Amino acid sequence: MFPLETIESESLNTLLFYTACLGILLLIGVIIRIKLKIFKRLIIPASLIAGFIGLILGPHILGLIPVEMMDTWSGYAGVLIAIVFAPMLIGIEINVKRFKETQAVSQLMYSWGTSLIQWGIPLVLMGLIFTPIFGVDPLFGTLVEIGWSGGHGTAGGMVGVFEELNWSDGGSLGLTTATIGLLVGIIAGTIIINYGVRKGYTRYMTKRDTVVQSDKPDIIPSSDQQPSSVSTIQSEIVDGYGFHLAIISVAVIIGWILQDIIESFIPGMPLFPLAMIGGFIVGIMLKRTNFYEAVDLETFRRIQGFALDFLIVSAVATISIPVVVDYFVPLLIMSIVMLVTMISFFFYVGPRLFEKDWFEHSIILFGTACGVAAVGYMLLRMVDPKLQSDAFIAYGLRAPFTSPFAGGGLVTASIPILTVSFGALGVGVTSIIIMLLIFIFAKFVGIFGRHDNTFFTKN
Repeated sequence: MFPLETIESESLNTLLFYTACLGILLLIGVIIRIKLKIFKRLIIPASLIAGFIGLILGPHILGLIPVEMMDTWSGYAGVLIAIVFAPMLIGIEINVKRFKETQAVSQLMYSWGTSLIQWGIPLVLMGLIFTPIFGVDPLFGTLVEIGWSGGHGTAGGMVGVFEELNWSDGGSLGLTTATIGLLVGIIAGTIIINYGVRKGYTRYMTKRDTVVQSDKPDIIPSSDQQPSSVSTIQSEIVDGYGFHLAIISVAVIIGWILQDIIESFIPGMPLFPLAMIGGFIVGIMLKRTNFYEAVDLETFRRIQGFALDFLIVSAVATISIPVVVDYFVPLLIMSIVMLVTMISFFFYVGPRLFEKDWFEHSIILFGTACGVAAVGYMLLRMVDPKLQSDAFIAYGLRAPFTSPFAGGGLVTASIPILTVSFGALGVGVTSIIIMLLIFIFAKFVGIFGRHDNTFFTKN
């Protein structure tokens, strides 16, 4: 089922050298991130900085990094994204009572609404304008949700999918879209917060307050340093990281088996969402044994973080600049359209969906839908420094019902395949209809309506 190829020692040495060079880029990115405070204010991760350094040093600009190394790096994303997703559903628990108390249901509807909009509007534009008039590939319409809600990790992981669908340009464009979304989330989110403070929409920050960026030290003092994971199994048996990597390996193998099974039904389905399902299956099996006591979720987070950092560096460094230039006008138009749409969604849906603290609940979701979770969290801390609202708790509770599917999950991975099968217009209209049905249902059961008077009494 899984053919094994003989790899010569010289190839392994080359792979090790290329990976070491990637690590050097990441270290340079860390140094720049610490030394230049503007990157701290914008919470730009070191991996993204390192990726752009690699892009500058690559064959499209300075030509200092050979094409052979770039070709190898371009294959990392599809492998590393499986490691990122495999343990995602292990240890997931849901508190039903808190789910209701914290307005997590409303956050869930908001999250799905943004993803459905990011599928619907771009694909409708593809079907009506960009493809018939300008000849743009319909798959271009799938990039916003992949890059904005999914982030660089998902965009990098989808490179292989676009190649399978005979649109290799999608990889570079997806990563470019993710970068645009990150900047939109940070810049537009900050502007929205300052506007909201002036208008009095924020509950925990007033006009007298200032939006203060985090003053956390870049390097944690030794006196404050804490273990990022714990030992759960005796080291003479196996190292803790080795044990957790073994669990991830089983999840990835299950994902491969699932991929092979469904290949005849859904050609082109990528490995990473199926590895996530594999992790869910492994988690269920482990819970039935005493081995589950040896599972440390923070160790999984560390492994995911390591894989994601190297994924982003390799993916961003291998962006094809000529492709981005060719699609510059569609990218610009689509980015402007989606920026206006996301801001309109924020101000129309937010105050009607949440009974209280609508701004706080909406801003963390806005940041996540445009950038990544870290952007959403940053924006929330700006308006709710002490986390007095339930926005962050609700954000975590709604995650099991969104992360496995949208913003990089199963549905995200399936949308390009569905677009090829049923057309951009059909998938786009269907997405918008589903979104409208969700909010019609929410209106019918009393969730969606004029709830938070901090907005309506000031307008």
